Order: sequence, then structure tokens, then C-alpha cells
Amino acid sequence: MQTAPSQAENAPAIPVIDVAPFINGTEGADDVVRAIEKACRETGFFLVTGHGVSKEITSRLYNLARDFFDEPQDWKKHQGRGTGVEGGMAFSPIADEALSATLGIKTPGDYKESLNFGLRLPGDAWVSKPEGLEAAFRAYFAEMETLAKHLRRAFCQAIGLEADYFERAFDNHLSALRVINYPEQTETPLPGQLRAGVHTDYGFMTILRSEASPGGLQVQTRAGEWLDAPNVEGAYVVNIGDAFMRWSNDEWVSTPHRVANPPGAFKGTTRRQSIPFFLNPSRDTVIECLPPFAARGAAKYEPISYGDYIALKTSQAFSKG
Repeated sequence: MQTAPSQAENAPAIPVIDVAPFINGTEGADDVVRAIEKACRETGFFLVTGHGVSKEITSRLYNLARDFFDEPQDWKKHQGRGTGVEGGMAFSPIADEALSATLGIKTPGDYKESLNFGLRLPGDAWVSKPEGLEAAFRAYFAEMETLAKHLRRAFCQAIGLEADYFERAFDNHLSALRVINYPEQTETPLPGQLRAGVHTDYGFMTILRSEASPGGLQVQTRAGEWLDAPNVEGAYVVNIGDAFMRWSNDEWVSTPHRVANPPGAFKGTTRRQSIPFFLNPSRDTVIECLPPFAARGAAKYEPISYGDYIALKTSQAFSKG
């Protein structure tokens, strides 16, 4: 297994794990599971290679979303603002969301804009330009569903559950696909304003396609140190979400992370685009301590439906108070 160099003394590195042996059922599959389990306990973050996600489908979504973001702001701000279409598109303009609010930290809105889609999530009618945007979202969403199912099986093996233990919870899952544009920062950010404020993700896990640029993803260790997530060509960043941390009775960690502003003195381009897939269970799924973790200690949280949990987190992130 490769590891990225740590930036803080004695801080655990963020590992890069080739998951192909597990997906293909070949020699080394058990090593993959052990590496994932270790990463989930230590940092809650790891990178995966050998995942089998289509490069062509990924590039198509990346490029079409970029075309949308290149449209004039006066046009974009009127798109994707409705909620009457299940599986429609939603657009969040720059500074519309302040992720730090979910941790009780008040900051200006994050310096980013995003396009959002979920099969069972409310949105608006899809725009006619760029042509093929909806199809690109749906094709990439399907790729992420496949990878997520492989990772769920690996989680089950690591914990000691039947391989299909979680599958019923994802029959009508509320997963969301987002393409985020971090534009050039032509003005100095407001005090406390980041590209994405410090936060944890809400759901089961997140699978992120990112790119190298000044001002990137940073992960906070349990000791409070910030690590730059490594950039590995073709790899995906995977992290545990809050719902799964509750399921694991806090043994697997949902780690605070942020997207930093680019250095003020940097003279080149700092535009950045990322594609996170937020794997979320169905609305009625009850999040409660899993049996293997409950056997080691009393449950720390009362059971809660995922629908109630996500409603609370979302209202915090978009609160203007």
C-alpha cells in the first residue's frame, strides 16, 4: 500500500489503497479490507485506485459541468432553484452555502458554486445547455452506485457483518451527486471565508473525484493537525460520514475537513472543480449502533431515522441566521 507523506509529526498519513483485488476477488483482497478498516479508524479518509470507474463517463460530466459554470452568472442564478421535479437539477450559487454552520461555526458563505442531483431528491427542470448535462449526471451516478456497493461489502467484511447487511438500507437511497466549481478568487475572501468551510459529511460515505490545484482539500487528524489530501491521478478520495460514525458507535471516524483558499501570492490559475458523490441510505433507515460495535460498549446515540438526521444537517448548512 502507498501512503502520502504526513505534514504533521506522528500524524497518520492518508493511505492510497488499490481496491482491485477486493473487487475482483483475487489474491490480496483481505489486505484491502484490513487497510480500509485501519484508515476508517485512524483518519476516516483513504484514496482508492483500481476502482473501475469509467474515465470517459467521468470526463464527460466534468467537461459539461464546466461548460455550465462558464455561463454568465445572471443566467445561472435563475436555474435549478425550484424543488418540484424529483431527480431534477439544483444549482447553488457562490456563497449560498456555509458548511461550517453544521458544526456551529458562523462564517460567510463558502466561495464555491455547485450543481446537484439525486435520483430521489427534489430539483428543478434540467437546463437545455449544455446539451447532455442530465445524461452525464445519470451515467456518472450509476458508476458511483457500483463503486459504493463494492465499498459497502468491504465495510461489512471489516466489521464482521454479512456482505449484504446494508443493502436493504439502500433500496431507495437518498444519495446525491454534486459538481463543485471553485472559481478564481479575483477578490480577497471575507474574514473566515474558505472555498468550503470546515465540516463533516452527513451520510454513509463520500466518494470524491478531485483535482490538483492551489487551495485544495485538507483533512483534520484526531490530534487537530491539518493534512493536505494527496492528489493521485485517477484515484478517488473516500471518507466516512456522520451517519456511519453513529452506526459504528464512533469507532470509525467522520473527520472534519475543508477546502482551503489558494495562496494569495500564487500567480497561476487557481480554478478547481471536484465531483463528490454522497452515499446516503433511504429516508426511513434507522441509524443505530451496529451489533459488533454494541458488543464492545454501550451505544452513545439514540436511534434516529436518516430522514430526520439529514433534514437537521441541511437546514444548518443553508441557514442565513
